[in-house]
Amino acid sequence: MNAMTVSSGGQITLRKELLEHLGAHPGDKIRLDKLPGGEVRIRAARPDGKIDGFFGCLSREGRRPILGEEVNEAIEQGWAGQP
Repeated sequence: MNAMTVSSGGQITLRKELLEHLGAHPGDKIRLDKLPGGEVRIRAARPDGKIDGFFGCLSREGRRPILGEEVNEAIEQGWAGQP
């Protein structure tokens, strides 16, 4: 069991090994869920991604966007073993 001390300001510090187990990195958010009996569940908060945030993330300056038909064609060729 990993015991932690509560500071006078009501804060605790999570050990590095626990943060690694959670997959949390500096700047990430940690989520605590209150459970019955005074227990909590702790986990790394994962961003709620929306499709709007994805559009354009793969674009390259000076290149036109790839059309859906071109993506489907590339998938079909790869599935058929064609380079």
